[in-house]
Amino acid sequence: MFPQIRLQSTPARLDMWVDKGSLEIQQKQAEVEMEQPKAELTIERRPSQLTIDQTKAREDVGYKSVPRMIEDSAAEGKQAVMEGIARRGQERNELLQIQNGGNVIASQAKRNSQGDPKQFGLGWIPSPNSVQINYDPGEVNVSIEPKKAIINSTINKPEIKYTPSKVNIQLAQYPSLEIDFENLKYIGVNYEQYI
Repeated sequence: MFPQIRLQSTPARLDMWVDKGSLEIQQKQAEVEMEQPKAELTIERRPSQLTIDQTKAREDVGYKSVPRMIEDSAAEGKQAVMEGIARRGQERNELLQIQNGGNVIASQAKRNSQGDPKQFGLGWIPSPNSVQINYDPGEVNVSIEPKKAIINSTINKPEIKYTPSKVNIQLAQYPSLEIDFENLKYIGVNYEQYI
């Protein structure tokens, strides 16, 4: 028999497990306060104005104010006096020429007795465009001054809870090495073989 050395080893065994970490985040909503001042609205207006002047139309139908009637009568009187003076001057000159012949006195009497010839014509009373209408539409000025919104915000910080992961390692089985000798005997520092 030959001497034999038998080796038997057992490997080491590690147990490893992980405690999972956790992360919790909580954050309160931000606080927002908003205030909107009212805009300033200013409206300035100049009122519209409608003017209707029917003085001329009233005069056309004979309705005149007292001062206007006095003024017109004075103008007509003055015109009549001037025409009378001119007519008398003309008649005087005709009488001064009586020696030239003709029947001057009879022609003057006939002319003065007949008066002015009558006028006939179609017309409108009151006359067209005798009523004067004026319209001023006025004016409107609108001014708006907007106001900015007042915003106050408070941001709340997040609350963070963190538990880190943990790895646990444990030696579950130690390594070993067993050595057996067959047909050998240990004596002192030497070995002897069995035969």
